[in-house]
Amino acid sequence: MINLVTGGAGFIGSNLINKLLSSGEIVICIDNFSTGHKRNISEFFGNSNFSLIEGNICNPFNLKTDRIWHLASPASPDYYQENPIETAKTIFNGTQNVLEIAKKNKSPILIASSSEVYGRTKNLPQTENNIGLVNPLCKRSCYSEAKRLSETLSYDYLRKFNIDLRVVRLFNTYGPNMDPLDGRVISNFICKTISKKSMQINGEGLQTRSFCFIDDIIDGLIKVMDSNHKYPLNLGNPYEEHTILALANIIKLKLNTDIPLTFKKSREEEIFRRKPDITKARKILNWNPNTTLSDGLSKTIDYFKKELNK
Repeated sequence: MINLVTGGAGFIGSNLINKLLSSGEIVICIDNFSTGHKRNISEFFGNSNFSLIEGNICNPFNLKTDRIWHLASPASPDYYQENPIETAKTIFNGTQNVLEIAKKNKSPILIASSSEVYGRTKNLPQTENNIGLVNPLCKRSCYSEAKRLSETLSYDYLRKFNIDLRVVRLFNTYGPNMDPLDGRVISNFICKTISKKSMQINGEGLQTRSFCFIDDIIDGLIKVMDSNHKYPLNLGNPYEEHTILALANIIKLKLNTDIPLTFKKSREEEIFRRKPDITKARKILNWNPNTTLSDGLSKTIDYFKKELNK
């Protein structure tokens, strides 16, 4: 079976490719390395089932595929706020191009959306029928509104062309192959602590997140692809909601250090609480995240220690 993975050199994409290759699947990876890294996929270069197309997903292309996993998108707030127009174009144009491939090949396609589509909703935990509350004028909008529009486009293709569609809304995910410099909170905190630099916290650190380890997310993505469910499903870990301040202290304790914390201005329109309702994923997919935050952080710390010592 031929799998097309867009954004395959990124954090989630490279972990998915590893799982697919381990199962004997054929994988075509497309990435332009704007945010992904060749180091994440270098171990696959000698595998005859793996091939790489270095290119921009915004440019139309034509491939024969059996399944499409569309993960190509900037995900770091630092990156997409610095490159907002490129981010919006990548998400919308890239999604349209892969939808066209799915239509031509009649192949199942999984669109990776984001919990950002819920915006500043006060309904917690966030359920899939929550229509969200997003400010279209703020610096985060290039990502959150583009993700919302990519879902709209996908369902227009479903209605008009009856494509074989799946959509997942991913909540905060972490683990090996994260970029040490991407500015996301777990990679930032771990790398700062290992380097014995102060952790920087936005605002007072009282905003909360529920973090899901990458292995659980990959398991969920595969279950979604293997299902026939057409409508959005949340994938995330609702069981351990922590404040950002508490997360910083957990990482400090794991690394047995007492580096200082510094506080800076909150990001514009930052979501104060984010917690998924995964009732549908449990019921439809029989999926449940199994990795505790403690175990997942230990594995992630080990990864970053090796990366930073290279």
